[in-house]
Amino acid sequence: MKFVVAITGASGVIYGIRLVDELKKKGNFIYLIISDTAEKIIEEETQYKIQEIEKKVDRTYNENDITAEIASGSAEYDAMVICPCSGKTLSAIANGLAINLIIRSAICCLKEGRKLILVPRETPLDAISLENMLKLCRIGVTILPAMPAFYIKPKSVDDMINFITGKVMDQLGIKNDLYKRWK
Repeated sequence: MKFVVAITGASGVIYGIRLVDELKKKGNFIYLIISDTAEKIIEEETQYKIQEIEKKVDRTYNENDITAEIASGSAEYDAMVICPCSGKTLSAIANGLAINLIIRSAICCLKEGRKLILVPRETPLDAISLENMLKLCRIGVTILPAMPAFYIKPKSVDDMINFITGKVMDQLGIKNDLYKRWK
């Protein structure tokens, strides 16, 4: 399968990096967009270099490259995941403001009837963000907040990251054993 993965400027960039790793392990083709702000956060929150992450995927794009094929409805991919999804990106998608490649690709994804998953990592949530999430949810966007569960009895931060990554993969219809299922 082919997926567009975007990592935006919210804390929790490790979720997007782990998602890329797990999707590649399953043999998927990945288009990757890392926002300028996400690049700074990756440096701040992780030990990864941008080039290391980009080597993991099939194609990478700058967020300002509006001419990229994934900015067109004719591009062939199965779904898009924005992980993590900043409040700014979520708001722009909800209001149709195609100001960069990430948002333009998400809007194309919606207009073509493809699956779009947003992984917001903001807390607490304000009324504007909640209204934007509701607006998107009503048109079929999956809102999957980065809220780890504790029924899995996590023993590490990795366990909590794997839980969210596994939930995203569940939404994409990709079997995984990243977390212990409820019994």
